[in-house]
Amino acid sequence: MMEKRKLKELISEHTHNVLKRHSLSPRFIPNLPAIINRKEIIVVSGVRRCGKSSLMRIILHDLIKKKKIPAANVLYLNFEDERFVEFTYKDFDALYESYLELSNPKGKKYLFFDEIQNITYWEKWINRIYEFEEIKIFITGSNATLLSGEIATALTGRNVAISLFPFSFREFSIMSGISVDPKSLYNRGERVQAKRNFDTFMDVGGFPEAAITKDKTILQSYFKDILYRDILARYSIRNIKEMKELALYLATNMGNMCSYRNLAQTISVNSINTIKNFLEYLENAYLFFRLGLFDYSLKKQLYNPSKIYCVDTALARSMAFKFSHDIGRIYENIAFLELMRRGKDIYYWKSPHDIEVDFVVKEGTRITEIIQVCADMSSRRTQTREVRSVLEAASEFNLKKVVIITDDFTGEILEQGVEIFFIPLWQWLLQG
Repeated sequence: MMEKRKLKELISEHTHNVLKRHSLSPRFIPNLPAIINRKEIIVVSGVRRCGKSSLMRIILHDLIKKKKIPAANVLYLNFEDERFVEFTYKDFDALYESYLELSNPKGKKYLFFDEIQNITYWEKWINRIYEFEEIKIFITGSNATLLSGEIATALTGRNVAISLFPFSFREFSIMSGISVDPKSLYNRGERVQAKRNFDTFMDVGGFPEAAITKDKTILQSYFKDILYRDILARYSIRNIKEMKELALYLATNMGNMCSYRNLAQTISVNSINTIKNFLEYLENAYLFFRLGLFDYSLKKQLYNPSKIYCVDTALARSMAFKFSHDIGRIYENIAFLELMRRGKDIYYWKSPHDIEVDFVVKEGTRITEIIQVCADMSSRRTQTREVRSVLEAASEFNLKKVVIITDDFTGEILEQGVEIFFIPLWQWLLQG
């Protein structure tokens, strides 16, 4: 058991530091103000170093400034601090008592716990205190298992999950002091500045520290931290070489189709189950994501290969064996991440004639959006191919509007009663 004296020292230090004034760039989370006002526990999860702690700090300061919450009513702790190494779930009661003795809060308390998944059985205490105390709880974690299995069962109906990603281009632009007002983009100077900023975004990526410092060399250390701390150590993996090779292969081939069998052959693993587990671990750490095929047949969805995307294209380039210069794959990965940020339920689609569309968006039981990504629209042949693909998808799902994301090609055409909008990626990203 940890001594109360030590707990009070940590409470005082962590909370004092987080209450200091900050100049953090805002994050855009759908419906965040409404979510904060709800009673449920807020669970923020996402890849390591994507800004979860900063988001907690932004929320905390917003509560103090706008809702006039006294600083004494705030408890903040980051369990990544090595001084918590001896802390167990049995210490939570002593921790909370130490906070009450130290701060003497009146009324509703606001508890912020960073990287709480480091403490085994944390959810049992959180569940109990949620029931019996007048509190609002915010939690972050770097692993998707934060709300899986028994944990999800323990917190059923008591939590709201928020997925956080590295900076979007919109957030990156605001951080860079670049206008994101769509009206300003009619001005040539503003438009050129936005496009130049997009080139920088492509180069350094969206991880906040890399984005702010423009130092992409730190991305390699991020990859190592994610691989060794969030995957190899967490799951006690002995096949270190194979896991690392798989991650590097996926980074080199983001946006490509990947079947379990092909991946097993690529990294010389005999078991398909090993590949399935490895992919699950990579997804749990938010390093890679799988995009499935949309089909009305669930069996076809399950048995068709997935497309793999990385959480950050600059991170993927820093990891890759020899990164492809296929700008189309990079654009596709960026568009995928943006759709995820916007909370869309997305799939890829393939016709019986093997015509493929990059993204279809499902709402309820219907497909409501069709989005194709094609960076290079310079040739007439390419234009014809991409238009044919989206028209076939529009016919399949009975839609009258589709979008083709491009590098710098803008326009609108009407084909077979379907409006086809061509829009540059950087411009589409700023519309969100």
